[in-house]
Amino acid sequence: MSQKQIRDALRGRYGILQDGTTRWKLTDDQAAAVRARFVRRTFVTPPTWTLEPGDTVLRRELHAAYGGSARNGIVTLRSLPDIIAFTDPASGAGFGYHLYEGLQPDGSYSYTGAGQRGDQRFTRGNLAIRDSSVTGRPIRLFTVNGTSVTYVGEFTTGTPTFWPRTIPDRDNIPRNGIVFNLVPVHADSRLLAPASEPTGLAQLATWSPPDATDVVIAGDGSDIPGDRTVSRIEFELQAAFGVWLLNQGEMIKRLLLASGDALIEPDLFVESRGWIVEAKKSSGREYVRTAIGQVLDYVYVAEKAKIAATPVILLPGRPSEDLVELLHRLGITLIVRTGNDFNVIASPTTA
Repeated sequence: MSQKQIRDALRGRYGILQDGTTRWKLTDDQAAAVRARFVRRTFVTPPTWTLEPGDTVLRRELHAAYGGSARNGIVTLRSLPDIIAFTDPASGAGFGYHLYEGLQPDGSYSYTGAGQRGDQRFTRGNLAIRDSSVTGRPIRLFTVNGTSVTYVGEFTTGTPTFWPRTIPDRDNIPRNGIVFNLVPVHADSRLLAPASEPTGLAQLATWSPPDATDVVIAGDGSDIPGDRTVSRIEFELQAAFGVWLLNQGEMIKRLLLASGDALIEPDLFVESRGWIVEAKKSSGREYVRTAIGQVLDYVYVAEKAKIAATPVILLPGRPSEDLVELLHRLGITLIVRTGNDFNVIASPTTA
């Protein structure tokens, strides 16, 4: 602003200077009032989401406009409540992302959580997506093509919010993964590729005794003390049995089996004997019945993957005789812990 503008403002407010006076003498309040007349007030307009489904932009331009890290697959913004999620199952195949990620027949989208090594956990971006429906944060899904990204649209979480799944990490070690269930709010699902179906897939991995402090991802995020006790007892039983087998020179592996849209894993696979083992913390009827269904399913899927296997149920004690007879009829080998030893009770059909 010019000096003339300032003088005109002072004359209009305080009158013309008297002869012999070269400046106005103002109090602090008067000076502040004049200054406020000329100070330009800058109003920062918060950014708004302007992209429409189908828009393609350079990823660096997207972050220049909205912020967030250009290195992460899930990005939370400071300037907006929105969560940006990038999907590129093909490039993430080395981390297990290709197994479940993709468009489902019902229009939902299965989206694998963040984390390339070790178990995926609910921190940072994973936590933001899990709680997004409660916090009211929209999920903006993008596909990736090199340095460009295409906006698919706005999504929210469905019911259930996520599924726990076993996926390999970047070192090809099986780990607990998170697969989010995203449903469209305003999106063009034609931009998304369907999920692949790893039918007939079988993977072997190194076995190590489970830690009784291991945390298994629960579908609702709950941590029930009773369930915690079950995991501890079963883990201790598996670990002791595994050590017993190794002392006898047996070979133990982890066996991951793909069946339809699920990746399932028995407690142990004794490769040297062809045993697929399901352990339970109790010899009670309900536990044995559950184990029967699980171990027969594992063997069925393994045989489809050209793996010859014998179903085995591992229990901390001997069940009732009618259950032993049932296991024999079904061709299931029973193994019972007896102190520091294990008693193998083979079915007559498999002996």
